[in-house]
Amino acid sequence: MPRLLAIAPNQVWTWDIAKLPTRKRGEYLSLYVVMDLFSRYIVAWMLSRKENSALSSQLIDEAAQRYDIVPGHLTLHQDRGAPMTAHCYLDLLSELAITASHSRPRVSNDNPMSEAQFKTLKYPPDYPRRFDHYDHAMRWCNDYVEWYNHVHHHSSLEGFTPAQVFTGRYLDIARVRHEALNEAFAAHPERFSRGRPLVKLPPREVAINPIPDNAEPSVAEQGVNFPTLQRAILKAI
Repeated sequence: MPRLLAIAPNQVWTWDIAKLPTRKRGEYLSLYVVMDLFSRYIVAWMLSRKENSALSSQLIDEAAQRYDIVPGHLTLHQDRGAPMTAHCYLDLLSELAITASHSRPRVSNDNPMSEAQFKTLKYPPDYPRRFDHYDHAMRWCNDYVEWYNHVHHHSSLEGFTPAQVFTGRYLDIARVRHEALNEAFAAHPERFSRGRPLVKLPPREVAINPIPDNAEPSVAEQGVNFPTLQRAILKAI
């Protein structure tokens, strides 16, 4: 069973491939999406008419260079499809000193973050059931990734966007929220039956298949004010 834990961006990436149908009968496009586990930020993606290990290698190689991944620092989690288990692909990960992690055979929930992201992709009102052609799919996917990273207020991130968590900007936003809540409470404390409202943060750690006995309450579950929030994040990083 893969057990992965991230307490900061670029420690664990997870990726998968989704099939996007076109209007041509039997024709599908392959959407490769690589996502940072801690922030849910899409760090790289590719749309192709085919699915193979050469494209997977190219995508991961370019992403590792783009984010200056330090050798031995990143774990890459994936399923056991042919592009993820090919020798040339695994050789590349070895050259880059990226640790390879794979889901168990025939276990669908060992890659939950990528699966959840693809569900978000395929269930919005404007998702085309079938794409007219490659360019149509490319434009739609580009708009989707921009929305997902920078506009989508992720429920698992306590309403912050993946980009805000990935870059660390959420701390500044949390400070603004904290000050606004304090002002509202000072002006009308009677409106807050449960006492002073507290700012919530994204989880301090994100895991795949965590060990329940050793799990600790996340910052998001505790609800903290900004000074405690800042100390907790700095300590975690």
